[in-house]
Amino acid sequence: MSPKELNYIEDALGHEKFLKTQCQEAVQNLQDAELKSCAEQLMQKHQQIFDNFYNLV
Repeated sequence: MSPKELNYIEDALGHEKFLKTQCQEAVQNLQDAELKSCAEQLMQKHQQIFDNFYNLV
């Protein structure tokens, strides 16, 4: 893997980590059960994507 490709993966990991964190904050702050469930699903999806990128390295 080239250094440029590694940089792309590092950027993607950072973005996914940020998005997961945002979803976690939403889960903590939301009162509506349906919205909270949606945010939890998004959080899990971003964790899966993060894991997939991480496993590329």
